[in-house]
Amino acid sequence: MASSLTQPTRAHGASIHEVSAKAAATHIIEEANYTKLAITAKTYPDLSCEQRPSDSHMIERIWRSFNEHGGQFISIAQIHSSIVFSRYKDRTMVAVRGPETRATPCEFPPGALEFFGIEFKPGVFLLDFPAFKAADRNDINLPLATYRSFWIGSAAWEIPTFENVDIFVHRLAREGLLVHNPLVEAILTGKSVHLSQRTMQRQLAQATGLTLNAFRQIERARKATILLKQNLSAQEVAFELGFFDQAHMIRSLHRFIGLTPSRIADSSRTERLSFLYNN
Repeated sequence: MASSLTQPTRAHGASIHEVSAKAAATHIIEEANYTKLAITAKTYPDLSCEQRPSDSHMIERIWRSFNEHGGQFISIAQIHSSIVFSRYKDRTMVAVRGPETRATPCEFPPGALEFFGIEFKPGVFLLDFPAFKAADRNDINLPLATYRSFWIGSAAWEIPTFENVDIFVHRLAREGLLVHNPLVEAILTGKSVHLSQRTMQRQLAQATGLTLNAFRQIERARKATILLKQNLSAQEVAFELGFFDQAHMIRSLHRFIGLTPSRIADSSRTERLSFLYNN
């Protein structure tokens, strides 16, 4: 596909006018203060992807991957909503995916599967598809208009590429189809928002599909998994990330990652984990 995007075509024939967009990158999640270690030479069976950052304040990361053999994997808990574009046997699919509050067994179909995705910052979501509606692998598949376009509302949008997807996101935001709740950043970073606890939790849940406690637990489990794969002992990781004890960490990892600490650290295991991302 070309690196430029055509304007979305509306059902009634109108087109979207180009306007300049100024995006500023912000940090939504305050990173835990944990030791950064060099990755060892061990090879794990986990899924991997190419990823790149974006200048858009709405995008956490853009990623792409290719799977040739199919098979089972564990989709780990994660905090972001996303749009995923995939191609399988000459069929194109577009899906809205919400956050995941637990580890879930999944399976790729046999044969080559190519896909890429946009992970949004917490609090960013498609207006017609709030995060909670697509949570826990209840993906919302968007209908195709043509081989190279799909419908959102009354407009047919050209399927973007890994290289130009930032433009696609800017246009969604200009049309009011992609929205951002600025309170989420303040809540997640502990800033004063002058709201009651109940109102704050409701705002967070409506914009992200998650509670504040779920955000913290999922991110901590993900970081624990990264450290365990870098040869830290379970005791060191539990202390480093503030788990009450190793038993507490084992329960957390079983729920959010789907494996025990010893299985995570075992490079000869057969279980594959979905994308961890190291940032």
